[in-house]
This record gives sequence, structure tokens and C-alpha cells, in this order.
Amino acid sequence: KRGYIYDFKSFKYIDEFPISTEGWGLTFDGKSLIRSDGSNVLFFIQPEYFSELHTLEVFDHQREVARLNELEFYDGKIWANVYGQDYIVTIDPNSGQVLEKIDLSGLLTEQDRRTNQVDVLNGIAWDKGKKRLFVTGKLWPKLFEIELIAK
Repeated sequence: KRGYIYDFKSFKYIDEFPISTEGWGLTFDGKSLIRSDGSNVLFFIQPEYFSELHTLEVFDHQREVARLNELEFYDGKIWANVYGQDYIVTIDPNSGQVLEKIDLSGLLTEQDRRTNQVDVLNGIAWDKGKKRLFVTGKLWPKLFEIELIAK
């Protein structure tokens, strides 16, 4: 329940501040930091003073989508992996509605899973400069650049 501030270049500790819940994931939409805590709630935070601006509950067409974990913001949407699942959801940052569910099952081979102590899908990164999307997981031996193809 603490947030820590480090210098971007040197990683020197600068300060810390309290947060209302655990911190699981963090992204920036150009105006606000957006934090997840493993629930279906996203917290929008003012980046200069780290004060909470508002929250957003995330739902699909049937129910709340909990266990929101790693976050990324790109293409005007919040991207979140759902902890323990092999998919990512994209979220409307205004309504909290899940827009897409992206199936990433099968990225790791059975050989990867047998010979490594892999854990869950847990990483999303958007390379703005080269317009590439990457995913990985805890203890995964590989980083995947993915391209989304509509079904």
C-alpha cells in the first residue's frame, strides 16, 4: 500500500506516498496514471501529486471482470491481462466496458512449459516508436511480439 518514486535515469529513490489498495499494474494515458489492484476497479491518479482522481469499474457484457493485473494504454484503450488467464481485455477508459477479449493461449509450447518453471501471462508493452505490441509472462523464457488479427 505504498507507491515509490525513483529518478528515471539513475533509479535513485526520491519519495514515497500511500495508496489505498495493493498495486498490481500501472500505465499512463497521457493525463493520468491508471493503477490496478487485482479487482475489477481501475484507479485514475493525478501524476504530479499522486492523488486519486476517480475510479472505473470494469465489466464485460455479463459481469464484472476482476483480477485485472498488468496494464498498458494504447490506441485509446486500456489493455489489461486478467491474472491467471491466457487472455487480455481491452477496456473503454470512459465507460469501463470490455471492448475485446484477446486470446493468447498457445503462445508457449508444451516444451516451454515442461522445461521452464513458467507462471502466468503477465506482461504487456506497446512500443510507440516502432508501433509494436509485446506480451510475456512471469518466468516465461520468451517475449512475444504479436499482431492482432480479427476473427
